[in-house]
Amino acid sequence: MMMSLINKRSLAEEVADQLRTAITKGTYKADEQLPTEPELMKQFGVGRSSVREAIRILANSGLLRVQQGVGTFIEAPAGITEPFHQRLKRAEAPDLDEVRRLLEMKIAEKAAANRTNEDLKKIKAALDKRTAMAHGAGSLEDCVQADIDFHMSIAEAAGNPILTDLYQSFCIQLKSWFMSAYPDVSIFQDTLHEELYESIKDRDEKKAWDCIAQIIIR
Repeated sequence: MMMSLINKRSLAEEVADQLRTAITKGTYKADEQLPTEPELMKQFGVGRSSVREAIRILANSGLLRVQQGVGTFIEAPAGITEPFHQRLKRAEAPDLDEVRRLLEMKIAEKAAANRTNEDLKKIKAALDKRTAMAHGAGSLEDCVQADIDFHMSIAEAAGNPILTDLYQSFCIQLKSWFMSAYPDVSIFQDTLHEELYESIKDRDEKKAWDCIAQIIIR
């Protein structure tokens, strides 16, 4: 099969990403032997070390099975465990945003229920910075980052470290999409985020949920 060439300075992970996509789409079938190293080097335009590292990455994630002296084979579907951060990298931005919004609803509710006074100070500081960035103190990128930091402070206040890590993973992937989606900083000049902060301060779970619902439909 023909694949697009990769710049010779690219990391082995880029080779792994293309192979992972091909496996996921069924280009390579379970128990089928992967092309030899020389063939992969030619297909991707990279050196032997990059190919070997890519195979190691995919073998460690359960996508490939290396049999010494025989070859490298596609692992059966039951053994496929793609790392979550890799899955997010190849996700469409609207899909990421949809899941992020669902997470924010629950995060706001839990933050209102579980926040501590220390959490509240961090949320307020992040809110003040967001407000300052939105009203002339920062660029669009500054506003996007301040907005992410504000919502991350709420996620931390929710009291569930797994939920916090999950939300952070989505935010990392979405930052560039936000930069292209928003033409200017005007969307950050709202009062809903202040209302969200007050609802968390008052431990009003329903109001926190409602505030997020209004924020994410804009």
